[in-house]
Amino acid sequence: MRKRLIQIFGFLISSLGWLFVLCTMAMDYWRITQLGGQGGSFIIKVAWYWSNLWKDCFTDSTAVTNCRDFPVLWSVTPYIQGVRGLLMCGLTLGFFGVVLCFVGMDCTYIGGADKTKDKVLLAGAVFHFAGGVSDISGYCLYINRVARTTFAASVGPGVLRYDLGPPLFLGLVGCFLILLGAVIYAVTVYRVMCPESKVAYVNGGGTYMTPRSRGKTLYTGYYRPSRLHGSYIGSGRSGSSKISKLSQTTQTRKSDRDAFV
Repeated sequence: MRKRLIQIFGFLISSLGWLFVLCTMAMDYWRITQLGGQGGSFIIKVAWYWSNLWKDCFTDSTAVTNCRDFPVLWSVTPYIQGVRGLLMCGLTLGFFGVVLCFVGMDCTYIGGADKTKDKVLLAGAVFHFAGGVSDISGYCLYINRVARTTFAASVGPGVLRYDLGPPLFLGLVGCFLILLGAVIYAVTVYRVMCPESKVAYVNGGGTYMTPRSRGKTLYTGYYRPSRLHGSYIGSGRSGSSKISKLSQTTQTRKSDRDAFV
């Protein structure tokens, strides 16, 4: 029961993070800056410049927005292409991760036996982790590009210093939720990655580990009788020879005694 609840919690977290990343693809204000105002005041602004992955826009004080859509794919700025590609790759991997995790959860009645479902769930966790890494790489690439211009000592004429917008923070939160969900999935199926070895108890309090390979018998290489027993109990020909010598010596002594009498 506890395993099912943990898996449901991980499914909700990872799916919510995937939706966060998906929503940021269509959101505005990835980067934003404002110009004008009275003495740099934030109360009155004259104009806002903002951008996302698909267009650059300008909004004046009368709330009129003019936008310029980015050109076709092969003429877009390279880092914009990189961010798009990383996010789309992460979303695709996350979609397959959601499907695999849904099939591999214990609360669903599809996917086969329990061991098979655990393997499917582990594969879904790997897809989620790879998708989360791809998404966070895309956001970091965009943030690095904005920060390089913002914190530069000097910029060229007409170059604006932008600030980070809300979609970036929402996307980073989504990436964190995706990675957390992948870790939760992996914790519930850790027995698939690290199978347990059985422990058997021997008379006298000793323990030994059962072999994992098929070629070994129960006691081969894991339990050997103590050498101390060999000094008291003989085995094979050596024990029988010692007993025969002892009997011969006893008979000889008895015959000598009878002859003397």
